[in-house]
Amino acid sequence: MSAALFAVVFSLLLDHLAPAAQGLRQHAAVGQWLGDRGASLGAREAASRWSFLLPLVLPLGAIAVLQWFASEWLFGLPAFLLALGVLFFCWGPRDLDLDVEAVASAADEETRALAMKQLCADDDLRCEGTSLVHAVFRQALSRWFGVLFWFLLLGPFGALTYRLIVIYHQHRQGLGELQQNLLSQWRAALDWPAAQLMVLALALVAHFDAVVSAWRDWHAARGEGWWVLDLGYLDAAARASVRADLVEAAEEGELQDIAPALRELRDAMSLVWRVLLAWLCVLALFVLAGFVN
Repeated sequence: MSAALFAVVFSLLLDHLAPAAQGLRQHAAVGQWLGDRGASLGAREAASRWSFLLPLVLPLGAIAVLQWFASEWLFGLPAFLLALGVLFFCWGPRDLDLDVEAVASAADEETRALAMKQLCADDDLRCEGTSLVHAVFRQALSRWFGVLFWFLLLGPFGALTYRLIVIYHQHRQGLGELQQNLLSQWRAALDWPAAQLMVLALALVAHFDAVVSAWRDWHAARGEGWWVLDLGYLDAAARASVRADLVEAAEEGELQDIAPALRELRDAMSLVWRVLLAWLCVLALFVLAGFVN
C-alpha cells in the first residue's frame, strides 16, 4: 500500500511539473487503433456482440502478466516502477489544472473557446458557470479519480483497464449501435464507484448538507433508486457545493471581481483539489494503519 501511495504522488507530481512529458501518452493514437480494430472485428459475419472488446485483450493481458511477475522481484522495485509508468500514462491526457486556468485567464473569446475545447473536447460547452462546473468535475473523474480508484483496487491492471475503456469510448464512432451502447455501459459502470466516492469526499471537505441534499434530491427525482449509472448526481453535488461556496464568499466579501462563470470555474477546480487531497489522506491513513499493525 505504501508503494501505491508513493507511485500515485510521484506520478501526479510528474504530470503537473513536467507537462512536456504528457506528449508521450499518445491517447489519440491508442484510441484510433482501438476504434479501427474494434470496427474491423465487429464487421465480420461471425462476430459476436462482444467481439469489439478483443483489442483490449492483448494490452490488458500483458500488463496483468507483468504485474504478477514484477511483484516477485527485487523487493517490489519493478512493481513500483511499473505502477509509476502505468499511472503516468493513464492520467490526463493533459493537466486539468492547467486547462482550467487557460479558460479562466484567456484574453479574448477566441482564445477561451480554444481553451474550452482542450478542457473538454467531448462536450459542446459555452462559457456558462453551470456547464463549466460540470465539465471540471467530469473531467476530474475521467483524468484522475477513475484511474486512481481502479489503480488502488486492482493495481496497474485496473488503472489501464479504466483508461483504455475511456479512450475506446471516445473513439467508438466506427462501432455498431449495439456495441456503442455496450461500451457506454461499461464506461458508466467503471465511473460509478469513483464518482460516488467523489461525492462523499466533496461532502466531507466542502458543504456536507448542501452536497448530501443535492445527491439525495437528484436520486429522488429520478425515482430509480441509488444504482443509477447516469452521472447527474455528480453534477448536482458539484453545482450545490460551488453555489454554497460562492454564497459564503459573498457574505464575507471575498468574491473576486471576475465574470460569474469564471468565478464558478475556479471554485470548482479548487473543490476538485480538495477532494483529491481527501482521497490521498485516506490512502495515507491506510498506509499508516498497515505500519502500526
